[in-house]
Amino acid sequence: MHIFLTIDWFVIIEKAILISVIIGVSLLVAMYETYAERKVAAVIQDRHGPNRAGPFGIFQPLADGLKLFMKEEIVPNLSNKFLFILGPGVAMLTAMMTSAVVPWSGNIHAFGRDIPLQIADVNIGILYIFGVVSMGVYGVMIGGWASNNKFSLLAAIRGASQIISYELAMGLTLIAVLMLTGSLSLRTIVEQQLDNTYYVAYQPLGFLIFLVCAFAECNRTPFDLSEAESELNFGYHQEYSSMKLGFYLFAEYVNMFISSAVMATIFWGGYDIPFLNDVNFGLHHGQNLLAALEAICLFLKICIFVFFFMWVRWTVPRFRYDQLMNLGWKTLIPLAILNMLVTGFVVLYHHIGHF
Repeated sequence: MHIFLTIDWFVIIEKAILISVIIGVSLLVAMYETYAERKVAAVIQDRHGPNRAGPFGIFQPLADGLKLFMKEEIVPNLSNKFLFILGPGVAMLTAMMTSAVVPWSGNIHAFGRDIPLQIADVNIGILYIFGVVSMGVYGVMIGGWASNNKFSLLAAIRGASQIISYELAMGLTLIAVLMLTGSLSLRTIVEQQLDNTYYVAYQPLGFLIFLVCAFAECNRTPFDLSEAESELNFGYHQEYSSMKLGFYLFAEYVNMFISSAVMATIFWGGYDIPFLNDVNFGLHHGQNLLAALEAICLFLKICIFVFFFMWVRWTVPRFRYDQLMNLGWKTLIPLAILNMLVTGFVVLYHHIGHF
């Protein structure tokens, strides 16, 4: 009874609302990323793109979603039915969980309380993201193996090998960032960049490596070897239909959205508004207005990265698998190690110079 009375119900309600909003926004963004991708591809290829469903085709994602809902649910007779259903759920769950530690803005003031626009400010935020992302490979592997289709299994093996390989370079890159920040909390990392120099200026090579690895982690061209429609029919989700297929496709776009948010947070100041003193603006114009502008600023940074993901897809051809693995193991990992060592020497020299 004592434990029940000590529960802060305001915090629980705040977090429940915040979780609902972030999930809703993530799904909405993922839905309209499909529209944006088709429009970007159309511009690059000098054509119109979707323009029938609503003005400028803005209702096309709704039509696509309705089509997936209306399609027949097919489960192959020789598949492992439990795992076949579990795979898309794991992929979607891990994609959504990564957003929990991203700070979307500064605090807002409501009901006499300062409410952070972040689900969980844990001091191991980067490790949490890595842990969840590493679980995402299970969604790919389970889906490919449970289908009992040799092409799906081949694609799943390719995808798992790719994700595991590029996680190493990404992790080494973040170790270099950790040397500069001294913290794994994403909010602390953003606060260190507020009205200050962004970490991309100190870690340009680290950012480039992280960006390339993000393409591989999201299975985006030129690293989409786990799908590779022209080589492996349709990839690891070959046997899926209806919303189980929709979950896999949505998970990729949610991953792209969250990866962009993480890159913007770690290297580009997160919700910091460039060329504006956030603290002074908050004092003169109110904390809530500042938080709203910071959230918009972070969203604009995310949109730039999402556009870059799409631009590369329709510009750069797909790598061969041996080229992909060579790039990961023989180029990116050595460069990430070199970047980590150089950062360590610079930080050590800086500390010795202060003594």
